[in-house]
Amino acid sequence: MSKRSAVSAGTIFKSFRILAPHPWITRKLLSLQLAKWFFPFPNFQAAAGKAGNIHQMSIRITDICNLRCHTCGQWGDNGFMHGRNLREQRLAEVTPKRYLEVFDDLIANGHRPNIYIWGGEPMLYGGILEVIEGATRRGLPVSIATNGHSLTESADQFTKIPLFLLQVSIDGHTPEIHNTLRPSAGEGDSFAAIQSGLQAMKEAKLKNRSRLPLVASLTVISKQNINHLVDIFLTLKDSVDIFVFYLSWWIDPIQAKRHEDDFRERFGFTPQLHWGWVGNWRPEDFTLLSSQLIKIQDLAKSLSTPAVTIIPNISSPENLERYYTDHSSNFGFNQCISIYQAVELNSNGNMSPCRDYHDYTVGNIKDESIVSLWNCEKYTSFRRSLRLKGLMPACNRCCGLMGY
Repeated sequence: MSKRSAVSAGTIFKSFRILAPHPWITRKLLSLQLAKWFFPFPNFQAAAGKAGNIHQMSIRITDICNLRCHTCGQWGDNGFMHGRNLREQRLAEVTPKRYLEVFDDLIANGHRPNIYIWGGEPMLYGGILEVIEGATRRGLPVSIATNGHSLTESADQFTKIPLFLLQVSIDGHTPEIHNTLRPSAGEGDSFAAIQSGLQAMKEAKLKNRSRLPLVASLTVISKQNINHLVDIFLTLKDSVDIFVFYLSWWIDPIQAKRHEDDFRERFGFTPQLHWGWVGNWRPEDFTLLSSQLIKIQDLAKSLSTPAVTIIPNISSPENLERYYTDHSSNFGFNQCISIYQAVELNSNGNMSPCRDYHDYTVGNIKDESIVSLWNCEKYTSFRRSLRLKGLMPACNRCCGLMGY
């Protein structure tokens, strides 16, 4: 049986205490998780590549970023954004007005998805608060993934809107570790910005008598921080509600070449973007990493501590070594369901079935509706390909497969 990504029981229980006063959000999250668990039963036309309701709208709202994180496929060591004209990227972005029109069109056609906003650094998008507030006002819960940029200045408004989930990338418990893994593109101290922002969020919640947004710490595990995952937990446990630890999304050159050949055979052109995720972020001590993951899970068992989610949920030394050394292993995640449930939008408006490897696009929302594109021939062809021919080589290390 295919595995489905799922929120841990501890995360559900601990989050419910905060979300209880907001049943409209709880209903949306429950609907999303049920759709994952019981797929394909609500999707009777899945074999034909047809999809039903849209459960999530994922918006990479800008490609601009102020950091150069080593494990990032966009701006990292081999990131596909290097060499791009930033002015052209900015000018090509979808306007806030168009996003609000898209929200209205989705609702009018029976789709009420959760909205997930990322980047680049989404706080560098002009009109970001307008988009978040507009979606929330329409009853669409919004989550955002940020590196902490402008969090201090936005904390008050985030609590008033309210933003549903604030996800902050934190890869170390000290400035030395975090800023080494997530260096600035110019001058700046990312760790200091996060500390200031989390404190501002605490104060804004007290001031506005709000328990939202939920605050999640997102940590990408790498060679430099595997001995400090417990330290991250202990340092931030009074500032966040949820810890998420990612084993990292990356592929080796062999798997990247296999993906290139497989993709070309299926779709008739050569993909490029997956090469941005080629790297070597493999930890050197899998027993040490295992002990760290097990310890933070034990710490999270207390009702007084934040919840912990590990994505994918692998913790034994043997499986961790397989995850990092054998990129053909998918640990039972052998069916992509995000392509049937989630819309993936690029900053320029291009719509793609895939979040990380978005060479394949089906149209552009600047002049077309999501509803018309959702089950167009190009989209259904992509779904049928994955269903009939199986996953592509790069899919085995994709958040759309294991982390959606």
